Amino acid sequence: MSNVDTTKATDARAKSSQPLLHRIRALNRPLIILGAVMVATFLATLVGIFTDARAITGVPAWVKPAKFAISVSVYSFTFAWLLTFVENYPRLVRWMANITVASIAVEMFAIITQAARGTTSHFNMTTTFNSLVFMAMGSFIVLVWAMNLVLAIVLIRQRMTDRAFAWSLRLGVIISALGMAVAFLMLRPSPDQVAAIANHGPRIIGAHSVGVADGGPGLPFLGWSTAGGDLRIAHFVGLHALQVLPFLGWLLTRRKSLFVFLSGADRVAFVWTAGAAYLGMVALLVWQALRGQSLIHPDSKTIFGLIALAAGAAASIAVIAARVWNRNRKARVLASAMHILTQ
Repeated sequence: MSNVDTTKATDARAKSSQPLLHRIRALNRPLIILGAVMVATFLATLVGIFTDARAITGVPAWVKPAKFAISVSVYSFTFAWLLTFVENYPRLVRWMANITVASIAVEMFAIITQAARGTTSHFNMTTTFNSLVFMAMGSFIVLVWAMNLVLAIVLIRQRMTDRAFAWSLRLGVIISALGMAVAFLMLRPSPDQVAAIANHGPRIIGAHSVGVADGGPGLPFLGWSTAGGDLRIAHFVGLHALQVLPFLGWLLTRRKSLFVFLSGADRVAFVWTAGAAYLGMVALLVWQALRGQSLIHPDSKTIFGLIALAAGAAASIAVIAARVWNRNRKARVLASAMHILTQ
């Protein structure tokens, strides 16, 4: 290769890397700092898990702060990346980022404080202080949810050149907002809690689990109930649409060489199919939990719902595949005819 060719190749690589470098530089600093602090917090909580023998609702005291630190770290980095796609609203981007960072910081401070005190942070209304902590957490987490919803609205309004990737971002944010909203269902008091409130006894209002008390048998580390329903599962799955669907959109649009046979409309159809299937899975998990059913012990109704969901997704993919095959067949026939005519 000549020096001229080498220079051209180098320039091409440099130009292709500019969008990525630009997005890295554009990442919101407060969110990145929060994500990094949460990584350090997670490492610190691991020390607590192995050195602090106390348990809260049946699990080591520092497991909950550890889980939240991981989740917040992933959310912060993802939210910072998503904000780079918002154009012409710099002030709004700053507000969304700063409100999210401040709100999550309050949430994590409350969770860590209550873990250090050896008591629960969520649903704890047993004392005035615990009630204030829980209500503050609820107020600030609503702000985080609201910022997620604002981002969804902005992305829907935002013009993007690649429709498939744009819809993967939009659907990911929308479904994650719905996944966050599942937490509101956890605030409903159980019949036993209503009776305790009526008798002016110790008050725990709300729960993760349905049909069983929090703190019973659960999956390792995650703690999801294996004896009854658990709304945290749908909450978790829904929230992580924020990573799953944009990754699918990136795969379909940024790695077109792997899907060269798909048109732009095909890619959009695949993204919508994945989004609908993902939302259906979140709804199925909510329905299963509200019936007091454990994730690992599905009944026939849940299994039938899962089969119906899978069949619907498969049918949609089959329609897209048939359209692609038919289009390619016509192209091959036309190419063959042109080849015969030019002989």
